Amino acid sequence: MKKRFNPIKDKSSEIIEFVMSSPDIPDDDVLKFKLRLSIEEAVENVVRYAYDGGIGWLETNIDFNQDTLLLTIQLRDAGVPFNPLEKEDPDLTLSAEDRNIGGLGIFLCKKMMDNIEYRYEDGNNVLTMTKRVQG
Repeated sequence: MKKRFNPIKDKSSEIIEFVMSSPDIPDDDVLKFKLRLSIEEAVENVVRYAYDGGIGWLETNIDFNQDTLLLTIQLRDAGVPFNPLEKEDPDLTLSAEDRNIGGLGIFLCKKMMDNIEYRYEDGNNVLTMTKRVQG
């Protein structure tokens, strides 16, 4: 299931709901929570930071491989090159007041998904998140 949103300004909720409405998303509340949290964080990062004023596009692609039971969610945009995986994980031993701002959402994505990969390809940011699901 693939769709391009253009422009993305003020469309975070619409993009997230589109991805979550995919028939490839299993009907499992715990899994849906993990997926939604990861998708929200990734989409919000693109909408807020990839383009000046949110004038740009975001393409979503959701795929489920029946053989491997692997759900793949890919986000592609042509915004400012940014690898969210390079950001250092927050030090959770520190109090919220003593931690640096930012980075917690990507950290949670890494914990909720089985794998997250980033690449910059043909002038596009490509973030691929995968999660193994029950059949």
